[in-house]
Amino acid sequence: MRLSTPLALFGAALLVLVGPPLLSTGSGSDTGTQIPGLRLMVPNTPGGGYDITARTAAKNAEEAGLTTDIEVFNLPGAGGTVGLTRLVGEHGNGRLAMSMGLGVVGAVHTNKTPKTLADTTPIARLTMEQDIVVVGKDSPYETIQDLLAAWRKNPGKLPVGGGSSPGGPDHLAPMLMAQAAGIPPKSVNYVPFDGGGELLASILGEKVAFGVSGVGEYLDQIKAGELRLLAVTGAERVPGLDAPTLREAGLDTEFINWRGIVAPPGLSDAERDKLVVLVTKLHESPQWRASLKTHGWNDAFLPGDRFGSFLTEQDRRVASVLKELGL
Repeated sequence: MRLSTPLALFGAALLVLVGPPLLSTGSGSDTGTQIPGLRLMVPNTPGGGYDITARTAAKNAEEAGLTTDIEVFNLPGAGGTVGLTRLVGEHGNGRLAMSMGLGVVGAVHTNKTPKTLADTTPIARLTMEQDIVVVGKDSPYETIQDLLAAWRKNPGKLPVGGGSSPGGPDHLAPMLMAQAAGIPPKSVNYVPFDGGGELLASILGEKVAFGVSGVGEYLDQIKAGELRLLAVTGAERVPGLDAPTLREAGLDTEFINWRGIVAPPGLSDAERDKLVVLVTKLHESPQWRASLKTHGWNDAFLPGDRFGSFLTEQDRRVASVLKELGL
């Protein structure tokens, strides 16, 4: 991956580790993955990336016979830090986990929350995906060049919406875009929403000039013609989607988002290992492999302590990027 700016290192840290597809035994009791009463928290509203990831993972785990009756529930607020605080407060609860990602890392910084991801038990990084730049079907911006020309003229009058708080992926991506386009990041009118579901309504209702979100969240709306895809933020085009990369559009930057699962602190080694094994077996299942393809997600599996080291690195990088952008 070519790096032309220091900020590009932020995306380059997200290396994809792909494991071979193995068949599940189909029995949670055989694999030691049964966790009766397991609850999976989503720290934002329904319809966003964390929500889709959590519900897909729960469904696939049950289909693969790894465990049964996983309860997925939403606890939105403050970019995911309300859910994070709840999770940390559930000390020693081996039947609770939380879907999360880069957005929670950023929200911890911008909200200055006393509880951080260092207080959690890392289980695994699951996926990474590009962000996309989209407008409604009736938008005057037909191409990314049309949008950039208007944005450069008056950045404050073109609100950009994202499904994460300041410091999250949907905020950092347009800020990096702005910097590469010669627009001072502080002049960008960023409107945060608590997840992709709320953002979608504002894009379709033309409450924002354009939106930035994960590719997997809006595939259906793009294919249905409700949203117009202008660009993708990664190093390469997304197969099956007719949109240039930011570099092809003349912006010397790129950006990749990621998502994973963490659990409360204070788990016994056996409780932590059981959650890691459950997610590892999920990752190896044909059901999850099919879901990766369906949602346009890239496999980025990184379990246990390696995910913990990655979280520490990402925390440092988010702090560095926010400082460099003057945010």
